[in-house]
Amino acid sequence: MNISEAAAQSGLRAKTIRYYEDIGLVGPARRRDNGYRDYAPRDVHMLRFLSRARGLGFSVEECRALVALYADTGRKSADVKEIALNRVCDIDVKIGELQAMRATLVELAETCHGDDRPDCPIIDDLASRGAG
Repeated sequence: MNISEAAAQSGLRAKTIRYYEDIGLVGPARRRDNGYRDYAPRDVHMLRFLSRARGLGFSVEECRALVALYADTGRKSADVKEIALNRVCDIDVKIGELQAMRATLVELAETCHGDDRPDCPIIDDLASRGAG
């Protein structure tokens, strides 16, 4: 199948597939006589694997490790679990950061009158924090 079909079946954009090939995350697709890429079902399976992993927030390097573990039939599931739990820790940190940002914005919004006057604590805070 061509790259458009592989993209549609994998959930990735053709540009992303080309990028993954360029950085060696996936092997280059076979080429037809006309020079176009030709993807086999196993290629699409790997692209779906990467699409799912990226959708869960794994970095390209983490995906590289996961692909290597996927290909290694002698892998230890503990190695896969470690990568997943590290990702969970990263998500927890991000959640904490987002909750702090939300709390700050709620607090600022509550101090703003939201009327026709020009003075606004939100603008004042952004201006004073940006100056430092």
